[in-house]
Amino acid sequence: MLLGGDGMEPEAAVTLNIEGMSCGACVASVEKIVGRLDMVTRVSVNLPFKKAMIVFDAEASVEEGTQAAIDAIERGGFQAKEQRRQPILFEEAKQRLHRQRSKVAVALLLALPTLYLSMFANDMGTTSGLDTRLLLAMVASTPVYFWSGWEFHIRAWKSLRNAAANMDVLVHLGTTVAFFWSVSVTLAPRVQGLPSMFETSTHVFYDGVVFIIAFILLGNWMEAAAKLKATDTIHSLMKLQPKTARLVKDENLGHTDIRSVEAIPVGSLIKVLQGETIPLDGTLFECKASIDESTMTGEPYPVRKSEGDEVVAGTIVLDGSVFIRTTRVVDDTLLSNIVDLVEQAQMGKAPIQRLVDTIASIFVPIVVFLALAAALFWLYFSGSGSYNPMETRSELAVMVLVSTLVIACPCALGLATPTALIVGTGVGARYGILIKGIEALENAHKTNTLVVDKTGTLTSGKPRVSHIELVECEVKEILDIAAALEEESTHPLASAIRTSWSNVSSNRPVITGIATMPGLGMVGDFDGAVVAAGNVELMHEVGVEISEEVREKLTTSATKGVTLVLVSRGLTLLGWIEAKDRIRETSKHAVKQAKQMGYQVIMLTGDREDAARTIAAEVGIETVVAGVKPNEKAEHIARLQREGRTVAMVGDGINDAAALSMSDVGLAMGAGSDIALDAADFVLLRNDLIDAVASLNLGRSTMRRIRGNLGWAFIYNVIGIPLAMGIMLPSTGFLLPPAFAAAAMSLSSVSVVGNSLLLRWWRPSLD
Repeated sequence: MLLGGDGMEPEAAVTLNIEGMSCGACVASVEKIVGRLDMVTRVSVNLPFKKAMIVFDAEASVEEGTQAAIDAIERGGFQAKEQRRQPILFEEAKQRLHRQRSKVAVALLLALPTLYLSMFANDMGTTSGLDTRLLLAMVASTPVYFWSGWEFHIRAWKSLRNAAANMDVLVHLGTTVAFFWSVSVTLAPRVQGLPSMFETSTHVFYDGVVFIIAFILLGNWMEAAAKLKATDTIHSLMKLQPKTARLVKDENLGHTDIRSVEAIPVGSLIKVLQGETIPLDGTLFECKASIDESTMTGEPYPVRKSEGDEVVAGTIVLDGSVFIRTTRVVDDTLLSNIVDLVEQAQMGKAPIQRLVDTIASIFVPIVVFLALAAALFWLYFSGSGSYNPMETRSELAVMVLVSTLVIACPCALGLATPTALIVGTGVGARYGILIKGIEALENAHKTNTLVVDKTGTLTSGKPRVSHIELVECEVKEILDIAAALEEESTHPLASAIRTSWSNVSSNRPVITGIATMPGLGMVGDFDGAVVAAGNVELMHEVGVEISEEVREKLTTSATKGVTLVLVSRGLTLLGWIEAKDRIRETSKHAVKQAKQMGYQVIMLTGDREDAARTIAAEVGIETVVAGVKPNEKAEHIARLQREGRTVAMVGDGINDAAALSMSDVGLAMGAGSDIALDAADFVLLRNDLIDAVASLNLGRSTMRRIRGNLGWAFIYNVIGIPLAMGIMLPSTGFLLPPAFAAAAMSLSSVSVVGNSLLLRWWRPSLD
């Protein structure tokens, strides 16, 4: 994959799958490890996806850089591989979830017996001079510590070996201290040379060891299941892509051969049967069909397509067999671009998350220091008047140490942003809203001004000629000149004029030197005379005088909400063409909804002010800026920004590319254009203004989840750590047991993921 922009050398990027990450501290560790490499310009690690996107210097070898990154990551105690296809990763994640469930089951199965033996069982006598009750508790907890908790211990040692610290280190230290303290107390009667505190102590923490590992494994399992559910949007999109296609082998269209979609080049002819999913983007060849595009756009109604019309991979043929001339290879289809776009957005990081990752990287050492400090404090001062629920100071110190190590949770901090981002971008894609990154969501959350174009945004973008006003010519002449000038134009008005011309004539005049006058119209040369088709300003440019009577007629026509195309030959105004563009059914509702959300809605258009105000009045827009040339739209956006506004701009992504780029949030309606994908922050698969408003609403909802997650994660640690350290012990006698600390720690991560998953129920408002 290549990244880059105007005036920049393209940078190569690679995505790696990484195993062994468990919390935000791991994310910071991997980013630090990879960031040290000379050829790396930036790196972004995603915890829920367990991926790292690495961008290399333009002059670096991608192969060498990738291998260097993999080697560095593996030296850091993690496993790294180049990214494989999403369905494979999805299946592997489900298999890991199944294996993890077995370890959870063993830990939970042994938890209650261990708790009973450690805390509630009556005296069972002795076995070889050792307390039988404690021996049985040790036997029950040993497989949990060594088998169920083995991954924590291995990852912790790898992390410590690389001078890093993460959640695994806290779990390893807490369970190891608790387990070997308990073993020492159990074996003290028969083992010589142990410190006297083990001989005088009777309290063991086998139950704490088992419950810590059981609760954390259970929390991790629930968290992994929730994250798998959160990432199923991409998996669902990938499942839309058929793996094979019927390649037509002869001109008679009779023989086909089943081929892998990867083996079919551009320009091939493929056959798709009724009810099948289209495998590649292309155009219909000598056929018509109804296409179900709901999987791509969310639009429930079939779309009728004719020969030459575009169809895209992932949509379904509803009636009959069709032949399609492919226009893109499988890795460049709209579906593939959508998947890439969603994945890249989900890999993004907000500035607040980068700060959180930095905090997580120093969080564990701070927690270890606090745990040791609290343990030492209670070891030396718990007997001097303070309430001590344990029999000895040593037991109290160990309990405080273990509880503090276990309750501290950098996981919730690390998951706060990416889980909400994954769900938000996924649910957006489900409704045809493609979000290009976390910055787009942040800016959408802050937006207070919505700027909309008229043609193709408020209106359908498919105008029709409604009237031709003649001044000095016949209908055929004015249409001949206008159609010839607009022959190569892609503007919607040009298409309307050519369609109207085709109804009255078939031979266009030969016009030479055709040139586009941005924001004005088209000019050319016809038999030595300048001909022009455009607005009033263009008529002034070519020297055509317009009488007061004609001006009054133009004003009257414009108030009907039509767009006027004046046509001249030499210095004579031949007349004008009136084109009426239908207002979208949802535009009025979209504007009303935007106002209810607190946005100021502004129409920014190149049309005449009287025509623009007529349309604006129909949809409920009060502020209109008309007569703006395409190259001036960006300056109007910049002016609003200088006034302190955060601006979202809705356009078609082609004529409005500069304005979309200038705005804080660019929303491009229609994803068929590469310019739309490049210029906008949100790409709307449906050409519907209501989706633009829904995008801003989704941005607000996602950012609320992210802020709620971060707030909960910080509050949890700010309250939980002091409680585990025993801050309430002197006044209330309350001390948090290790098992409860583990449960609280697991709950914090699960609650963050669960809060993010609530976004799955987000729906575009229909009220």
